Amino acid sequence: MPKAFLLICFFLKTLTSLVFAQAGDSLLNIHEQTFYSLQSALTNPNQVYKLKLRNEKLTVFPEEIFLFKNLRELDLSKNKIREIPPEIVKLTRLELLDLSKNQIEAFIREICFLPELKVLRMSRNNLISIPSEIENLHALEVLDLWDNDLTGFPESLSKLEKLKVFDLRGILINSKEQKRIEEILPDTKIYFSPSCNCGF
Repeated sequence: MPKAFLLICFFLKTLTSLVFAQAGDSLLNIHEQTFYSLQSALTNPNQVYKLKLRNEKLTVFPEEIFLFKNLRELDLSKNKIREIPPEIVKLTRLELLDLSKNQIEAFIREICFLPELKVLRMSRNNLISIPSEIENLHALEVLDLWDNDLTGFPESLSKLEKLKVFDLRGILINSKEQKRIEEILPDTKIYFSPSCNCGF
């Protein structure tokens, strides 16, 4: 077989591989694209995987978000949102939810039924309790509740077997309660502020 023919075949094979590799990279970039406004995200809702609406002066949770059925990451931090609607349970593919630095008063139970949620950030809100249903977050690895007004921690936290980090800084907790939390989550890195001489 002529060498020239073999060289041509080799060249074509290499070129084809490069084309397919570039096409694959393009597809990955589509999945990794982050949207920074609802207007741009709504042009193609099924292609929205990451939505970042930080510091947008939002006072309510935008209902349009429920149109993004493939949403993996949602960042609504640094707004003035007071309530999370129960419909959030529709975002079944959500892996990261950042609601930190808002004015949220209730940790609603529906958040606990997001089957793929790995990271939940709700620091610097006005939360007073954690729902017992939190045990359903089987994929959860990071739980950030820093600087809230929490007054209790349910025993069901012990069911979070994949939890790696639990941030409770800025919350008044006595040494006895801190020890109990460490005992029910022995494999979790827990961050506390210094214990207090308080009833909790």
